[in-house]
Amino acid sequence: MAKKTEWNDYRIIDVDEETKESYCVCLEGWSEEMQEAGDRKCLWYEQMKDKGLGVKLVQDETGVISGMIQYIPSEYAPIEGDGLYYIYCIWVHGHTQGIGDKRKKGLGTALLQAAEDDIKARGAAGIVTWGITLPFWMRAAWYRKHGYRVVQRDSMSRLLFKPLREDASPPRWYTPKKKDIPEKGVLVTSVVNGICPGMNLANLRAKEVVEEYSTGVTFREIVTDDPAVMREWGISDALYVNGKTFMLGPALQKNKLRKMIDKEMRQNR
Repeated sequence: MAKKTEWNDYRIIDVDEETKESYCVCLEGWSEEMQEAGDRKCLWYEQMKDKGLGVKLVQDETGVISGMIQYIPSEYAPIEGDGLYYIYCIWVHGHTQGIGDKRKKGLGTALLQAAEDDIKARGAAGIVTWGITLPFWMRAAWYRKHGYRVVQRDSMSRLLFKPLREDASPPRWYTPKKKDIPEKGVLVTSVVNGICPGMNLANLRAKEVVEEYSTGVTFREIVTDDPAVMREWGISDALYVNGKTFMLGPALQKNKLRKMIDKEMRQNR
C-alpha cells in the first residue's frame, strides 16, 4: 500500500528554466552515465517546448525535484493516432544515490493526474502510453489501475490508451521498416530521437565503438525528431547492426556491441 504523502511538503509544477537542468538528466544529476549522455535531451527540449510538449515535476519544499512526467502530441511520437497525446515516460526517483528512493508516496499517481488534467484542457481526444509486463519501471499493470486499456502487444511491451472523447480512435505503434544490410562489412545504424538520455548515451557509445575500427565498419545516425523521419523508420530510438536489432539495456555495454560487430564482420566479408 502506498504511504500517505503530506502534500504540504510537495507540489506539482511545470518545468521552467530553473528546473530544466534536473529534467534534462531525468533527476539523476549524480549519475556519471547521465553526464556522459551530454546535452542532447536539453537541445530536444528547446526544440519541442513550443510544439506541445508538456512536462510536470514534483518538487518538495526545499526545491528538490523527486519525479517527472513528459507528454507530447501524437504526431511527434512513434504511434499512429490523431488528436492524441503520448506519455513518453513517468519517473519517480528510485535510486539510493542522490536524493534517495522517493517511490511509494503517491507521487507517480499525482503526476499522472496532473498530466491528464493538462491534456484534457488542451482538448486532446485521448491519452496514449506504453508499459511493460515486468514488475518495475513503466509497469503496464500500473496504468491499467488508472483506467488505461491495452490496445496492442509486442513481446513484453504494451501500448495503452485512455479515451477522453467518444470519437477517440485507439492508436497503433508504427511498424519498424528500414533495416539496410550492406553487401560487405558492417553498418551500425543508430536511430535516436533525443528525448531519452539513456538512448542518447547508447548513440554516443555506439559511435565510439565504431571509431575503434580502422576499416570495414560504418556508423550512421538517423535523427527522428522530425516526424517524417520517424514514420519512415517506424521507430523513435533503436540500434541496428547490419539490420539486426541490438538490444539496449539501461546503458549500452561496449563489449557486447564489439562482439556483435566482430561476428558480423566474420560473416559478411
